[in-house]
Amino acid sequence: NGSQDIAEIRREGLTGRQLRMARRLAQKQGLSPTSDFDAVRLLRAKGIDPFDRSHLLELVVAKPEEDQVANKTAAQAAAPQTSQAAPQSAEVKAGLPQKVDPAPNKVPGPTRAPQPQGLKDIERIQRDIARRRRRKLGFLVARLTAFVLVPTMLAYIYFAFVASPSYATKSEFVVQTADSPAAGAGGLLGGTSLATSQDSIMVQDFLTSREAMLRLNEDHGYREHFSDPSVDALQRLPADASNEEVYSHYQGNVKLGYDPTEGVIRMEVAALTPEMSRSFSEALIGYAEERVDTVTERKRADQMRGARESFEEAEAKMEAAQERVLNLQVELGVLDPQSETSGVMGQINQFEVQLAEKKLQLQQLLDNARPNQARVAGVEGDIARLEALVADLRSQLTEDGGREGSLAAVSAQLRMAEVDLETRTMVMQETLQQMEAARIEANRQVRYLAVHVAPIPPDEPTYPRVFENTLIAFLIFGAIYLLCSVTVSILREQVSS
Repeated sequence: NGSQDIAEIRREGLTGRQLRMARRLAQKQGLSPTSDFDAVRLLRAKGIDPFDRSHLLELVVAKPEEDQVANKTAAQAAAPQTSQAAPQSAEVKAGLPQKVDPAPNKVPGPTRAPQPQGLKDIERIQRDIARRRRRKLGFLVARLTAFVLVPTMLAYIYFAFVASPSYATKSEFVVQTADSPAAGAGGLLGGTSLATSQDSIMVQDFLTSREAMLRLNEDHGYREHFSDPSVDALQRLPADASNEEVYSHYQGNVKLGYDPTEGVIRMEVAALTPEMSRSFSEALIGYAEERVDTVTERKRADQMRGARESFEEAEAKMEAAQERVLNLQVELGVLDPQSETSGVMGQINQFEVQLAEKKLQLQQLLDNARPNQARVAGVEGDIARLEALVADLRSQLTEDGGREGSLAAVSAQLRMAEVDLETRTMVMQETLQQMEAARIEANRQVRYLAVHVAPIPPDEPTYPRVFENTLIAFLIFGAIYLLCSVTVSILREQVSS
């Protein structure tokens, strides 16, 4: 228990002055501590606070009294020796005049308090702590040099003297549409970048895909360009590199970013020469424009094909109805049933008027007392003929009068055929309007790329950026070292506990 208490007191971090005061207070209380830390332990076990101001004041006041007590003790220790020597000299020299020598100064000098054993231990511990701190600091500097500074210097040497310079061509373009802003809710987003955000994201995904990489390799020799022996080993592609290796290299040299607020796609293409950098950028922009045209072309073709098929079907039905009307007119020998019906009705009306006149004339003749029979017979014959003619004309309208059919039946057939023809004509006109609307809509749905910043190659190397890359390497190595150190410290603490 005592050793545990002393260990706890050591961890309190007491100063040398406090330990000395505690030892003096323990001696004043009559205790016999083995060290300064033991003095603190004994005082606390006795219920005395060694660092209380009242106890410290007692030590200051009691110091002169202790010095007086020490002087008296020294005088008493010297007194018996002088008393014993005096009788002997008296016995030897009794009765003779004696020479009295002045007594030497027996005043005791200042006594030096012995140094406590605890101070030596504290000094030894302090020297040991300082030595261990210097050793740990040396190890820390060595580790930082080995794991942070040396890799950073190697990175600086690579970026400054070994890495092959590359030229980055930057370009900006947007996906635009021919849609005109519409009214209502659909027009709220028609003039903004959100209307083409899906196409822009599609273009970004396409340009960072393996398909774009393979087309660029086939058309412009991407693999051969970066397989040149003059390229440094870290950037050079092996001659037998797989497509996955080429694709990883492609992702590092072709960088794209999409700004949804402005709808702008920013592209940066790096190559070993400015000319190849510009060629790669122009080729990728062309591939993106082709892909946008391909995506919208199918939709436009589907709309136009449906509208055109509907129009062609309506037009064929209208022609069939028109041909049916013509055939009926030829077969029945009637050009216009309504006109012929009107003519027949006009004749009937005319003959009925004549019939009425003949009947009046006959009535006049019969009103005579002695009518002329010849004239009466003639008028009656005219009436009979007119009635027969009217009946015949009426039979042409309603009954089969020796033709293909009655005029009413012929008129009904022709009317039905004409109505069918009018209906087919209206349908054909509507489908024609729909086809024109589909053509206009298809033209509005055309997507195209508008290049805002043309790909112009730089005249100085863009990469490597020596200072920035070296700083990033330093931060990375420092973070790795710090993470490993913290992990090791935590594991060591867990194991020791």
